[in-house]
Amino acid sequence: MNRRDVVKAILWSFVGATAVIAFVRFTKGLGAVTALTDTTPWGIWVAFDVMAGVALAAGGFVVAACVYIFHLEKYKPIVRPAVLTAFLGYGAVIAGLMFDLGLPWRIWHATIYWQHHSVLFEVAWCVMLYFHVLALEFAPVVLEHSVFQRPLFQRIYRILKKATIPLVILGIVLSTLHQSSLGSLFLIVPFRLHALWYSPLLPLLFFVSAIGLGLMMVTLESLISAWLFQHPVHKDLLSGLGKAASYVLCTYFLIRVGDLYQRGQLGFLLEGSWQSAVFVIEILISTVIPAVLLMKRKWRENTALLTTAAVLTVSGMIMYRIDVGLVAIARVPGMAYFPAWTEIVVSLGIVSGAGLIFIFCAEHLALFDPTHMPEIKANPYAKPVFDPVSKTWLGDRPQQIVRPVSLAFVLAVAVTAAVLPTKATSEYERPPTPVQGAVGWDVLRIDGNRMLEYTLFPHADHIKLFTEKYGEREGCVRCHHMSKPKDGPTSCWECHSDMYLPTSIFNHDRHRDRLGGTESCVQCHPAGDSKQTDTVRKCDWCHKDMFQNQESGTFNYIAPSYIRAMHGTCTPCHMEQATEVNREDLANCATCHTESAYPKGRPMLSENVDRAIPLKWYPQSLSEF
Repeated sequence: MNRRDVVKAILWSFVGATAVIAFVRFTKGLGAVTALTDTTPWGIWVAFDVMAGVALAAGGFVVAACVYIFHLEKYKPIVRPAVLTAFLGYGAVIAGLMFDLGLPWRIWHATIYWQHHSVLFEVAWCVMLYFHVLALEFAPVVLEHSVFQRPLFQRIYRILKKATIPLVILGIVLSTLHQSSLGSLFLIVPFRLHALWYSPLLPLLFFVSAIGLGLMMVTLESLISAWLFQHPVHKDLLSGLGKAASYVLCTYFLIRVGDLYQRGQLGFLLEGSWQSAVFVIEILISTVIPAVLLMKRKWRENTALLTTAAVLTVSGMIMYRIDVGLVAIARVPGMAYFPAWTEIVVSLGIVSGAGLIFIFCAEHLALFDPTHMPEIKANPYAKPVFDPVSKTWLGDRPQQIVRPVSLAFVLAVAVTAAVLPTKATSEYERPPTPVQGAVGWDVLRIDGNRMLEYTLFPHADHIKLFTEKYGEREGCVRCHHMSKPKDGPTSCWECHSDMYLPTSIFNHDRHRDRLGGTESCVQCHPAGDSKQTDTVRKCDWCHKDMFQNQESGTFNYIAPSYIRAMHGTCTPCHMEQATEVNREDLANCATCHTESAYPKGRPMLSENVDRAIPLKWYPQSLSEF
């Protein structure tokens, strides 16, 4: 195996591991493979796969602008690899979103449900459009292959070649919009994002950093390609990219430090916190050290120094995006987030898949323009690996590397399947969120976790409505479906005792003691059967009158979470009533979650009730929960 085959085997191993995790994620949900929670819905998949991925793909529009807009023809040999890298980068962003979205099959909804005031709406449209623009820009390279020599394909090829300039201009516009808009996302969190990273200039900083990162990403890709495919390094071209990158990085450094000085935030660098240490490390490896290494031509033409500068810039700018989107964001106490190993593997697997596609294109397409390649001093008797005339790959046969690559893939699948957790990560790491009962009687103030984000429930009105419609007993049991001893109604929070996690309402020790100790086991566990939940007698074996509105004849003693129980009780009833009273909006979230949830004149929930912040965003309807 040569070096390329070894790299393929490594990349395929990550792809195999990701395939297993993907199966679990899309069949069992996000909780099975992530450390994400309701309070930390954004993790490494957004910070790295999306925010950093979009920036890493910026080299496509930068190099295309240099060649086709500014007519710097000497950079034409690296246009095709740069555009392919950008195309694969945006493909990786979309793949990351498919993993991260709770309902990934709705990713297309942004095309029909327009939210004109949403920054993410603009980012979604620009990413979708630019992905297709890049596909059209790269399509002529594919159509040059001998398979597509029919007249129809060649007609399409000529049309796309003529449309190159308009496509490049459109790509520049779209890239400028969404590269800066990613920074605009964080303008709404000035009190959660640390002062060393928060800035009114975040859109500008994201755009400028993307240009510098794009130049260095193209440089790194060229160096890796030269190493993999053993062709000469374009030192003159890469030196020019490095020179431009040094100016961009210096500009980025001056804007960032100058902004901190102008806003009086430089003092945070001297506070000795871990945030200040992270900031210093980030700015050194992303900007200062690479800019110095790229200043002199002699250093830029040194392959080792150029590689060092490219690796540092790419790593540092990725760190900047992760810091802004993840590390420097203040968390709710007790809700710290650290990505699960499965999340990291998925990110590496997506990048590995993009790398494999790049290698495939380099092996089977005229990715590296032979007319601009320097003479390769090689063994004159060596077999050529690519025929630029017929566009045919002449290298090693695929069968020579199928076995080691397949072995790496299969081993990765087996190992990942063996070590993958069988329980949701969030169930291990997430602390419980106990709830408390509602306050009031005629009108309940429902604020289970006491976060001062409550809803008002007109209890007396519902009693009157249900009594008239279903009768006194049937009306009450629609909500109070369990009765305590002596016919006492239960409040929701007594069984649904956690805001987000399901809980058991069965007290085993109490039942054992009341029934006579360990000798009473056979009263619930039939003799001869194993003592398991699937063989034990159901609760209504003894408590025949406890569960008022059972339809199946059994009762599940695992109570769902408080928030799920609330929505699961209210939503179906509101949907049913909506048709009866001819009020379609009755099932909408805003029916209960109003901005004036706590009317004046009523008893105060607590001394802090005046500072309550009502919920201001809801899905289209309760059915989306």
